[in-house]
Amino acid sequence: MEQSISRLNLDYYEEVIIYKSLTNEQYLGKIIDHLKPEYFNNKNIKQIFTLIKDFYIKRSTLPTVTEIKSYLINDELKSSFLQVVKNFANIDKNFNDKELESNTERFLKERAIYNTMLSVAEDVSSGKVDTSYILDSFEKSCNVNLQSEYGLDLFDDIDELIKDLNTEQPTIPSGWEFLDKKIDGGFMENGKALYVFAGETNVGKSIFLGNIACNIARQGKTVLVISLEMPELVYAKRLSSNITRIPMRDLRVESKNLRFQIDAHSKGNPESKILIKEFPPNTVTPQNIQGYLTELKNKGIELDAIVLDYLNLLKSHEGSNSYERIKHITEDVRALSYVFECPIISATQLNRSGYDEENPGLDTISESIGMAATADCIFSIFQDEEDKELGIVKMGIMKNRFGANFGNTSLRIDYDTLTVSEDEMLNSDSGGDLSGLTDTLSVLSN
Repeated sequence: MEQSISRLNLDYYEEVIIYKSLTNEQYLGKIIDHLKPEYFNNKNIKQIFTLIKDFYIKRSTLPTVTEIKSYLINDELKSSFLQVVKNFANIDKNFNDKELESNTERFLKERAIYNTMLSVAEDVSSGKVDTSYILDSFEKSCNVNLQSEYGLDLFDDIDELIKDLNTEQPTIPSGWEFLDKKIDGGFMENGKALYVFAGETNVGKSIFLGNIACNIARQGKTVLVISLEMPELVYAKRLSSNITRIPMRDLRVESKNLRFQIDAHSKGNPESKILIKEFPPNTVTPQNIQGYLTELKNKGIELDAIVLDYLNLLKSHEGSNSYERIKHITEDVRALSYVFECPIISATQLNRSGYDEENPGLDTISESIGMAATADCIFSIFQDEEDKELGIVKMGIMKNRFGANFGNTSLRIDYDTLTVSEDEMLNSDSGGDLSGLTDTLSVLSN
């Protein structure tokens, strides 16, 4: 006979939580982001916890009794506080820390799920059914975790640090030597990293992402391209032109040659795979993307890299403005690189101050500087009018957690095949500028 799991007395635990919140700053700091006033059934506790939470968020410290009393501005609040304190006499204050943490975690999950169910029922009754939002809400309710490890002790765990220093971190080369040197060999193969290309409209962000996808696939890797801007077949044409070097405009008349070269490429790289998935812009969240990636994984498809075109076109249920929305999106997408253990490469827009800017900085990123704070590496893409005419595009380093965050290089861009490649002649000058217009035109005409 199965033993039933004992239930937690949630109403009693409300009193435990408010007591600990008033007397233990470490405890309050752990629960503050997870506990909402509406989780309390007891009206008195709900009112007093609201005061405590507001104070803690503003001051980053636990309020003293004197400070709490200053917020009791009416008789109702004074009565609530007196009743809450009076009930402390009913609490056994000899707490086992592990049991307290476990029970608090359970309280938070149960009350979060209950409140989510009420919210969902209300939305359904009014005809509002957003299944991705519902799934996201329930997942957040179930994923409350108050446990925290001690962390790394630099002095006692020095052997662990030395072992890590002597362990080569696997990377996936980007295909461009300049970039690979800057980011310590390439994209982090095991993930935990988000890379972003930033540029003004029509500078070639999608072209760069397409080249990244092809360059990684050529290494016998499986790459997923998620398009939020172009249909799957349009992306497929771009990547096919890049792989075969057949100009985009000739693909239709060169269909036999296209098939032959793609088949030859596939036979020569049997492990190579490029998947292209299109989603309408501003309709899918990072959580929807996670669901799709999980589906691929369940089908046995292990991804080596994800190319997302591009971050700003994702949807978020969080954030009341563009800054908060893009910040949440970037954080959630970066988290996916942890979950699926592969790098994610994406793009973003520059604002107007970054247009026609030589080597633009982080302050020119459009919509949210929160993206700049979250991404691990951000690379600028920029051109002047002369560059466009000569088929040149420049790439700079705006942010880099894996190496130097400065420097730029000039690359050749073939607009017929949408191929971006390195050319030593373009960077023969130590300053990275063109050494001579005649020589450059000669190079570009080959």
